[in-house]
Amino acid sequence: MVNWEDYDAIIFDLDGTLADTMPLHLEACQLVCRAKGFDFPEDFFYEEAGKPTITVFKDLMKKLDLPYDGAELGQAKEEKVLELMPKVGFVSEVKEIFDRFKGQKKYAIGSGGQRHTVELTLRILQIPNEFDAIVSCDDVPAHKPDPTTFLKAAELIGVTPEKCIVLEDGDPGIQAAISAKMDYLDIRTIIAQSSSN
Repeated sequence: MVNWEDYDAIIFDLDGTLADTMPLHLEACQLVCRAKGFDFPEDFFYEEAGKPTITVFKDLMKKLDLPYDGAELGQAKEEKVLELMPKVGFVSEVKEIFDRFKGQKKYAIGSGGQRHTVELTLRILQIPNEFDAIVSCDDVPAHKPDPTTFLKAAELIGVTPEKCIVLEDGDPGIQAAISAKMDYLDIRTIIAQSSSN
C-alpha cells in the first residue's frame, strides 16, 4: 500500500500508464510490420515497453534477423500511431490517482515516447497544461531502463528523488525508477486488482 504523504511529486509514465495507448501502439506496430510481410511479436512489444520506438524496431530487426531499416519502420509506426490516436482514453485507475492529488503534488511526465506524440496524447486527453515538467525520449541522451528520464524530471520540478514516486507499467521503466532511487507503483498490479474485484 502506498503512503502518498511520503511524496512531494508523482512522475507518470504516459503510454500504458496514464494513457491507455498500448493497444494503439501494438496495432500500429503490427500494421507497419504486416505491410512488410512479417508479424510484430506481442510478447516482444510488452518486454520493450518504455523504450523509444526506433530502438525497439532496431532491436526487433536484429532479433528476427530481418534486412529492414529499424529507424524507418519506427518512424512509420509513429506516423501510424498519430492516425489512431484520436481513439485514446485514460487508464481509469491512474486517472483516479491523477485527479486525487492534482494541485497537491508536483506532476511530471517521464516518457519513452517522442515529444510531439507525448504532447498530442496530452492534448487528446485534455490535460496538456497539468504538468510541471515533461521529459520525452527527445530530451535525454539515455533512455529507460537508464534512470536519466526520471532524474531529469525530478530536477526540472525541483524535487529530490526520494520524494518522488514513479507510476509505470513497463519493466524497463521500473528498473529506471529503481536506478534513480525512487519508489514506484507498478500500475499493472492495481489494474489486475481492479479487474479481479
